[in-house]
Amino acid sequence: MILFPAIDLKDGKCVRLQKGDMDKATIFNDDPVDQAQQFAAQGFKYLHMVDLNGAFAGESVNGDPVEKIIRDVDMPVQLGGGIRTLDHIKAWLDRGLTRVILGTIAVRDPDLVYKACELYPGQIAVGIDARGGKVAVEGWAETSELDVIELAQKFEGAGVAAIIFTDIDRDGILTGINWDATLELANATKIPVIASGGLASMDDIEMMTKPEMQALEGAISGRALYDGRIDVPAALEKLNKV
Repeated sequence: MILFPAIDLKDGKCVRLQKGDMDKATIFNDDPVDQAQQFAAQGFKYLHMVDLNGAFAGESVNGDPVEKIIRDVDMPVQLGGGIRTLDHIKAWLDRGLTRVILGTIAVRDPDLVYKACELYPGQIAVGIDARGGKVAVEGWAETSELDVIELAQKFEGAGVAAIIFTDIDRDGILTGINWDATLELANATKIPVIASGGLASMDDIEMMTKPEMQALEGAISGRALYDGRIDVPAALEKLNKV
């Protein structure tokens, strides 16, 4: 069971948003590389990153800090935000990224996901961001009519390494992960699911140790880590035993 610390990049800085609103960004560190090094020193094993500007632009915008982290920090990295072509995917994996997260393009062009999984087995994840049970795209600026489970099941057998499921209505506001929706998704697909959005306290860490959570690969934590709401050594010790 993996606890993924999150670095969300806006204008080259490490920020957290509230419910995906770019106008409600809190800067936690001007130096993303320093933040990644702090997470590595704390004992985290896998870093989750999002290029927020890239998610809106449809192409990588904060590439420099991501490249520096890949180069200077000894931790595998998964990245989402603006990665929408096979050329984008190849470029990032060639730079040493461990896993690419495809979000908007998974809705717009599912065949590209299949092709990417064929070319880069084990290195392609799908990000499913939900608002009211429907999939949001374009940096969460648009909500489609597509159901979360319907989208996930499109990729059964494609070779997707993981699904990162985010409840937008809980993201960045510390109200706890939507475990019911996350487990419903995890039980509806054979693809490992990573929970995201709203992890608030050690209660969520405790929830991750329960037997029914074994359907999950892990969960992502952002604001709760930055605010000191998670006892990192205790959390990692608990999850390492799962």
